[in-house]
Amino acid sequence: MPEKDAVPKDRSAARSLLRLWPYVRPVRIRLSGAALIAIAASCVGLVIPLVLKWIVDGPVADRDPGGVWLGALYLLLLGIAEAVLFGVRRWMVARPLAGVEAAMRADLYRHLQRLPVAFHDRWSSGQLLSRGTTDLMLLRMFLAFPLTFLLVNATTILVGFVILLLQEWTLGLVLMVPVIPLVVICSFFEAKYAVVARRAQDQVGDLTTVVEESVLGIRIIKGFGRHRSQAQAFRALSGRLRTTELHKARLLAGIWALITTIPELAIGAALVLGTVQVADGGLSAGTLVAFLSTALALRWPVESIGFLLAMSQESATATERFFEVMDVAEERETAGPGDPAPGTAASRACGTVTSEPRAAAGESDTGGMVFEGVEFRYPDAAEDSPPVLARIDLRIRPGETMALVGATGSGKTTLTALVPRLHEATAGRITLDGEDITAMPRERLRSLVSVAFEEPTLFSASVGENVLMGTAGGGEEELRGALSVAQADFVHALPQGTATQVGEQGLSLSGGQRQRLALARAVVGAPRFLVLDDPLSALDVHTEALVEAALRRVLARTTAIVVAHRPSTVMLADRVALLSEGRISAVGTHQELLRDNAEYAWLMSGADGEEGTGTSPEGIPAEDAQDARGTDAPAGKGTTR
Repeated sequence: MPEKDAVPKDRSAARSLLRLWPYVRPVRIRLSGAALIAIAASCVGLVIPLVLKWIVDGPVADRDPGGVWLGALYLLLLGIAEAVLFGVRRWMVARPLAGVEAAMRADLYRHLQRLPVAFHDRWSSGQLLSRGTTDLMLLRMFLAFPLTFLLVNATTILVGFVILLLQEWTLGLVLMVPVIPLVVICSFFEAKYAVVARRAQDQVGDLTTVVEESVLGIRIIKGFGRHRSQAQAFRALSGRLRTTELHKARLLAGIWALITTIPELAIGAALVLGTVQVADGGLSAGTLVAFLSTALALRWPVESIGFLLAMSQESATATERFFEVMDVAEERETAGPGDPAPGTAASRACGTVTSEPRAAAGESDTGGMVFEGVEFRYPDAAEDSPPVLARIDLRIRPGETMALVGATGSGKTTLTALVPRLHEATAGRITLDGEDITAMPRERLRSLVSVAFEEPTLFSASVGENVLMGTAGGGEEELRGALSVAQADFVHALPQGTATQVGEQGLSLSGGQRQRLALARAVVGAPRFLVLDDPLSALDVHTEALVEAALRRVLARTTAIVVAHRPSTVMLADRVALLSEGRISAVGTHQELLRDNAEYAWLMSGADGEEGTGTSPEGIPAEDAQDARGTDAPAGKGTTR
């Protein structure tokens, strides 16, 4: 995530806001029309002082009541015209700006779906939510009000000063004296306010993250009685945000006070000088009234500068936060034309994979799922750190099921995530039936490969909708078949059967029920390739046995790789690959590895030892290792990851 409170030294609010132009362009005519109407309404307001001058120097001086009533009628009509014009302006901008906000929100959501998994690993969901809600609301408000009125007020001030100078140029110059100090003050205010506004918006994202995590983790919070500590954490973040908002309020109050006081002093000075000139006969009373009325009409355009600048700065930081996400490169569909040539050393160094088929050693074809020299390093890993996966060479024959076994941290889940390109291999290549996965559009790849993760994720939708996400155009028959394979017939006892809403993240179901629905989602489309990451870990031994029996029929028709931690899951596979310290250290059947590989025997035995090293601990008693090699460990053992 970008560093908080970081505002580029060459930051320009105008440059940031100009990035909104592609979204504003479709409605530019309507917005321009609304701005012209607002300028016209503002100029109508400046005509009122001229009518007052005519009334004072004419009917009032001549003691003509009829002329006074006529002038009052003119003032009423001008006031009504000004109000109607401002009402029309608001009506003109409401619908198009709601459309702009909706378009930006849709683009953000669409872009988030296409960003790499590594991006979502780095960014908290609260920061993304705040960009899609609070920040876009600020931008809509900016386009509706400050954008228009910065132009309207600037035009009003310019026209007003022209009128003032034409009425009495000496008094006009007095009112122009504050211009230079006001410009300096506004520049200083912008620089200070930009930093604080960015800090506040980032803190809103942090607060949103805490609220979201507290709601989703309410069972943990209640189960461990941590509601007080969570409340304290929330209060601490809320207090930080309050402090920042108060800082913003102090800055805004300070500039508002200065912007209000300085012009008022100038108006007071002009009033004194004008009164002296009227007393000396050098200025008519009507001219002085018109002059002061015009000056007072310009008070709001001048005083609102601080408010408009504050909103503009907040909108500029909201724009920067929005485009921080939008500027992140999306996942590439296929290898680009500028990538190194396939098969070259450069392609291996860059992680670009080749598309020409190459037979694995001892095989006559390249069918099935093949890993050739695959390496992987996380994008944010230190340059001198070892890769998570190093030189993975593995072939899963067509129709074969390969169990992937290894200690915690050995890279099993990472390896399986490379197949559907949730992460991109940094070297080597992966082929499916001889076709390089990076040469496939992601949509096609993910229609061939189906996945079930160890942590099942369900959505706020019906049971049927959650399961049928695994296939395009699946119907009731496919749904029933998948539920049967996953032994998820419990759904028929739910209040509305498969139409029952499972609630947010499926938390209304048990862990085993969620895992079975996730497995059903993986198999519903009869995929050609299946990737299962310990899909039965939450099941009891009886349900597990039933699921395994049904799953064997599915595995017989597909090419699959299954992350396994228990011997019972390993027994689903035709062969087993042992992953140790990011490398494939052994491949064979379950019995062969039990007999010939001490590390595998130790993993399957469930012996206590060092966890997470990826290697068997030293000093295992010979008789224990021999016992592990010579027997099949009972189901439920060996749950070390």
